[in-house]
Amino acid sequence: MELIPNRRRGARGLIVAFACLFPTCFLLQPALRADPLPSRLALVLRGEATTVFHRRSQACDKTDIPDAPLRAFRRQDGMVVALGMHYVNRALIGPSLQSLTLDCSVVMPSALNPDPAAYNDKRWLTATWTDDGQHIAALVHDEFQANTHAGRCAYREYRKCWFNTILAARSSDGGLSFESGDPPVVVAAFPFAQDVGQGRHRGFFNPSNIVRDGSSYYFFAATTGWEGMGYGACLFRTDNPFDETSWRAWNGRAFAARFGDPYRGLGSAAPCKVIQPFSDPVGAVVRHRPSGRWIAVFQSPGGRPSSPAPGIYYSTSTNLLEWTDLKLLLPGPTLYNGPCAGSKLLAYPSAVDPDAEGRNFDNVGNRFFLFFTEIGAADCAIGFDRDLKRIAVEIHN
Repeated sequence: MELIPNRRRGARGLIVAFACLFPTCFLLQPALRADPLPSRLALVLRGEATTVFHRRSQACDKTDIPDAPLRAFRRQDGMVVALGMHYVNRALIGPSLQSLTLDCSVVMPSALNPDPAAYNDKRWLTATWTDDGQHIAALVHDEFQANTHAGRCAYREYRKCWFNTILAARSSDGGLSFESGDPPVVVAAFPFAQDVGQGRHRGFFNPSNIVRDGSSYYFFAATTGWEGMGYGACLFRTDNPFDETSWRAWNGRAFAARFGDPYRGLGSAAPCKVIQPFSDPVGAVVRHRPSGRWIAVFQSPGGRPSSPAPGIYYSTSTNLLEWTDLKLLLPGPTLYNGPCAGSKLLAYPSAVDPDAEGRNFDNVGNRFFLFFTEIGAADCAIGFDRDLKRIAVEIHN
């Protein structure tokens, strides 16, 4: 999702929503648990980072770069399938999380369609959920890069023409292929078409992984907002991830904010409640099995009261809505700092435990892997020099 220097740095926004007019909307309200104490969890790096995917020696073609946080699920036959590559979507597959190899089959292509209403310019598979290892619900980070399509943008710069939506997709063959409708179901979009408000990055993007809590499912999404709205991360909820139209975002009172397809008359401009302290996309969320707390990993360019130094941070929560202050886990310049910040940049953090319970790797024990992309930057430029890394993390109470 990132070939233009520092483009995610502008990820700022609050979410659109509509007022809930039906009493049943408030049945989606969670049973909040107070979180008055600082986190009792301390995350500590152990050992050195190792390479999971080396682009120069393992890529099938030049598009094969780790360009999103790693997502994994266990297939029906026991094999682990991991996603997080480029817009020509391929999967890393192996008998375990420690033994993954890139499969050159394309599981979901991108059509480079110049019609923004088709939502098929460039697509990244960025979240999955499966109950049986055969049928998989997925979220897609969709980019309409209007600067690459004649007559679609008033500017030439990529960033000023960039429009993002989150789509739904499915697989019925264990992740060998993913499909969406025509047009696909829009899970989150701004309430206007891509030609409105050009001159800056607009939209919803970088969904986190999907996690389950009881009978409900959640994910975070980042958004840039528009006039009168700020920026940040929004929390979505559903009782069925296979019902793509059922996702709703937290508006401060209930999970009632619905973001539809602006090209088909859906969606409105009422804000949701931004979740602090996430000013940039949430890389991943997992539940710590021993304590029951949630852990989120998050990259920051630094220079902020909540995250003064650049690097990968973490925060914890008991209810997904209230989070502790950020703590630095892996220091270093990030993609958000721009291509001149260093020769190696950190990006796309994810937290995955090889021994996670269930099929979806949405929980961790007292030890897990922090996956991230290491991006090579030379002469203040970045491109396809990217490798997928992992480093062990221990959790102490």
